[in-house]
Amino acid sequence: MTQPTLIVIIGPTAIGKTELCIELAESLNTKIISADSRQIYKELNVGTAKPGNEELQRVPHHFISTKSIHDYYTAGMFELDVLELLENLFNKHNQIIMTGGSGLYINAVCEGIDALPRVDPEIRNKLIEQYEKEGIQSLRHDLKRLDPEYYEVADLKNPKRLLKALEITVMTGKPYSSFLTRPKKERPFNILKIGLNKDREELYEIINKRVDKMIDNGLLEEAKELYKHKGLNALNTVGYKELFEYLDGNISFKRAIELIKRNTRRYAKRQITWFSKDEEIKWFHPDEKENIREYIQQYLGTFRSRGKP
Repeated sequence: MTQPTLIVIIGPTAIGKTELCIELAESLNTKIISADSRQIYKELNVGTAKPGNEELQRVPHHFISTKSIHDYYTAGMFELDVLELLENLFNKHNQIIMTGGSGLYINAVCEGIDALPRVDPEIRNKLIEQYEKEGIQSLRHDLKRLDPEYYEVADLKNPKRLLKALEITVMTGKPYSSFLTRPKKERPFNILKIGLNKDREELYEIINKRVDKMIDNGLLEEAKELYKHKGLNALNTVGYKELFEYLDGNISFKRAIELIKRNTRRYAKRQITWFSKDEEIKWFHPDEKENIREYIQQYLGTFRSRGKP
């Protein structure tokens, strides 16, 4: 029997993935898997732009609000969880849709992630000491020198991410990025990747407007409720960390909003950089819905034994 197909819809934040995926899932009579490293947390709602109740009623989404910010969860764990779920879903559906902007989560499912080596505590302590004495700029400098590929897509304001990358690089003598780009693991299903993108200025304007909408929808109130947990890694997230700075009295509310917009735009740019390296992605403007549908149908049409989707 011909293998089923995982249709992966990729793109930067605010590009319009949710609306397109719901429409595609309805036409294919299938389910959606969310590959978003923040929408998976049940406590994060407004700031992660989760699908609303009406959208979730239209099409069931998996991995939305299934973990707590207090839970330890990794891309490797996501890989195993999704593969187990797909084994069940493909018994009922010939196609499943997966969508999100978390490149590491997408790669984990499509290509696999090898287990990272256990870090030597001495190396970890030495790097932490370096960070405490010399600041985050020192970590950025070392990462750019030792692993320029990961430096291009890393969250350079997140010391935990920088420390992790440097720990692996220093200990193994190999770039951290090399552990993320190992040869693909074989999957018992076909993978069709579709990317959404648009003019950079147009995207940035949409991002700015969405941030304003999040503020109107209660992002500040949500941040206040989560403030006591601000030290958790899950909350080192654009939209929350800037408001925590405001609540700490370090910046004005107006400045916090400006920073959320700026940092979201920067995040979108990093997403595009990450995905642009994947030659398997076929890119479309999000308004090209009919062309996207035709592209999917043409792909699925090469596997007649599956029947009509």
